[in-house]
Amino acid sequence: MTEQTARPLWAGRTLALLGILIVALNLRTAVAALSPIADHIAADIPLSPTALGVLGMLPPVCFALFGIFTPVFTRRIGLEPTLIIALVAIVLGHSVRGLSVSLPMLLLGSAITFAGLGVGNVLLPPLVKKYFPDRIGLMTTLYATALSVSTFLPPLLAVPVADADGWQFSLGMWAVFATIALVPWLILAIGHRPDKSALPEEAKPQLLVKAWRSSVGWSLMVVFAVSSLNAYAMFAWLPGLLIDSAGLTPGEAGAMLSLYAAMGLPASLVIPLLAARLRHVGILVYVGVAFFLVGYLGLLLVPAQLTWLWVGLAGCGPLIFPLSLALINLRTRTHEGAVALSGFVQGGGYTIGAFGPLLVGLLHEVTGGWTVPLLVLMGSAVVCALAGSIVARPHMLEDGHAQRG
Repeated sequence: MTEQTARPLWAGRTLALLGILIVALNLRTAVAALSPIADHIAADIPLSPTALGVLGMLPPVCFALFGIFTPVFTRRIGLEPTLIIALVAIVLGHSVRGLSVSLPMLLLGSAITFAGLGVGNVLLPPLVKKYFPDRIGLMTTLYATALSVSTFLPPLLAVPVADADGWQFSLGMWAVFATIALVPWLILAIGHRPDKSALPEEAKPQLLVKAWRSSVGWSLMVVFAVSSLNAYAMFAWLPGLLIDSAGLTPGEAGAMLSLYAAMGLPASLVIPLLAARLRHVGILVYVGVAFFLVGYLGLLLVPAQLTWLWVGLAGCGPLIFPLSLALINLRTRTHEGAVALSGFVQGGGYTIGAFGPLLVGLLHEVTGGWTVPLLVLMGSAVVCALAGSIVARPHMLEDGHAQRG
């Protein structure tokens, strides 16, 4: 079925439509729900900068690890059953976080939650392929929008809910939304047989070797890693940074984190389109790097003035994330090549990015301030610019040699 034979979006697949969108609305809720209420949690559970750094690095670690193993799970039990197990894990993880009375319990709940989120990340594209082969572009836009909502909504709600009902409820309430997401998939799992054609694919070994040896593979992985490192460092530490250096209240700092996350919405809609049309995509990398540098420089020099502007500019820096995803297809000639390059770029990128929250936390603990952490993040942006100069060359993974352009 093609876009030319597209049928109405709701026709015979209402449950799938609702299911995909509700799942997407759950896939980032846990990422940014904790750092705005770190002070609330610390009143009951001691949270050192190292502990907060470890909590901050769990999302990319789990995303990388379970992104690798999800295709294996789906080939054994199918798409819908795998998603149901992931959603059960998300419900369980949110619940454990909400009932936590110690740091190990909080870490365990977070790890379970992010494991489920990591599986969900991988399953959304093949679910769209299975149920909406005639509406892939539209559905991808819809679920990407829902993902953005699930990123910027939790920081807005975290502090007010924690003030009113306690931090445990603020963390645990997201289990209710994950439970709602289970309903359509339980119904669909009963009435549908596994569809092998829609399952996420594993990369071919020979192409993975080519990705390891390719300049485009390594440079694109660095760009992706810088995006991940900076984004998860900010999700973990931006509220604390703003409370310390800009004098914001926890509620105001949570709103700023929400603003940071919201900047990803227009980027996810516009950047892939620009990447497909621009002859020199390196320009987009350099623009993202400039946003990082100006935003961090403002937070470093005048954090209390125009705070919203510096946060918004820093939030535009991760435009290199959707750019990286788009370039995975634009720098490969075959579907198999895209699968291999995606596995290499996202696996390595998330692994490197996982050290962002921990690194920032350790540097803050050692120096007692935010100057050195911000300078290190600025340095990572410069590295991204160097990698972007290689990504910009018209080099395809399957060709083996970059062209100078």
